[in-house]
Amino acid sequence: MPSLSEYVNVYDSVLEVLRKKDFRVWVDEHADMFCAEKDGWDFMAENPISLLGLVALFEYLGPDTYKEYWWKLEGPLDYQTLPKKPPDYIPIWKK
Repeated sequence: MPSLSEYVNVYDSVLEVLRKKDFRVWVDEHADMFCAEKDGWDFMAENPISLLGLVALFEYLGPDTYKEYWWKLEGPLDYQTLPKKPPDYIPIWKK
């Protein structure tokens, strides 16, 4: 069992993290999407956990101006070629 999974019982904690990061958060009922905004940067996702993931990408990259594909980051991992099984590891609760 994972230490944490994407599930509705995590939503409130995630929303509180976003609030403490000074994001304004709301639900766009027309689009049925969760939204966040701070300093003119706005984000939209299907659930609060995904919303926090987008904010994390924004914070990691730290763009100072908007440009097309500002979020694009190249690296060795690729969505299409991810391994189909986890690497060998020992979960923290078994250490």
